[in-house]
Amino acid sequence: MRINVKALAFAGAILWGSCVFLMGVANLIWAGYGVQFLAWLASIYPGYHGGNSFVEVVIVTIYAIFDGLIGGAIFAWLYNCFAKPAAN
Repeated sequence: MRINVKALAFAGAILWGSCVFLMGVANLIWAGYGVQFLAWLASIYPGYHGGNSFVEVVIVTIYAIFDGLIGGAIFAWLYNCFAKPAAN
């Protein structure tokens, strides 16, 4: 069985983007929440500094959406390369 590359890419983008967005918003609401996770994201995504502003949350969310899109597409492509064709 093959995986739809586009569908998994979009699913990865939505999932990772929404997780990062929710963590960023939670940090804005409850100061100190997820600080280490956001610092880890700041070490990965250029332009994001782990700050406490909504603009920074939007920046890291955009990065996460593209990251999830590319990661999901690569995962689906690799799966399809290694999956055996279905026997008919």
